[in-house]
Amino acid sequence: MLLSKYQEWVKNFYKSRDWYQYNTFIRLNFLMEEVGELSQAVRTYEIGRDRPDEKESDSKEKLKAIKEELGDVLDNIMILADKYDFDLNDIIEEHMEKFEKRYNKRRY
Repeated sequence: MLLSKYQEWVKNFYKSRDWYQYNTFIRLNFLMEEVGELSQAVRTYEIGRDRPDEKESDSKEKLKAIKEELGDVLDNIMILADKYDFDLNDIIEEHMEKFEKRYNKRRY
């Protein structure tokens, strides 16, 4: 599946840049930093930012920033999962099953 392939690519890329070696506690802090940047990008798109020192961008650029930050968040999640030897496909499958059982719903 594409997720497993991407997870392996992220691991190899981050190792090649010497970004992988950080422990999970530090990696979680990197994730939180990226979530903050995602939050700022979403805020900018949804309600704007009233900052005279920032250049105003159009909707297309704002959406591009959100997409980029989602990628950064995803990379950090991939690395955390890898460090605990979790396959993202398994996480997704188990998460879907948990919610379906909890809410007595069939697969959507």
